Amino acid sequence: MTNLVMVTREDELLPGSRLHLELGEESVILLNYEGEFFCIADLCTHDGGPLEDGDVFECQIECPRHGARFDLRTGKVTRLPATDPIPVYPVTIKDGMVYVEEPEPW
Repeated sequence: MTNLVMVTREDELLPGSRLHLELGEESVILLNYEGEFFCIADLCTHDGGPLEDGDVFECQIECPRHGARFDLRTGKVTRLPATDPIPVYPVTIKDGMVYVEEPEPW
C-alpha cells in the first residue's frame, strides 16, 4: 500500500530550491527544478556520498565528490563513475501541498 507523506507547501519550495528530508529510514532530496518537483535518494551509488549539495542542470544532479550524474526523473546514471541508478520517489501535488511516496528501504 502506498503511503503519501506531506512534506511542504508547493509555494515554499521555489524553482531552483531543494529540501533535504528524512522519510522513514531514507534520506531524500525534494527538488523544484524549473517548476517540476522531483524526489531522489540522497546517496551517490558510486561511493555512498551525499548528493544534497550537488549542482543541478539539464534535469540531472551531479555528485559533488566525483562528478557522477543522475537523471532526476528516472534515477539513471548519466555520467560515470557511478554505474548503478539511484532511487526516485513519486511526488504528488494536491491542494497546494507537496506529498512524497514514502520510500521502501533499499
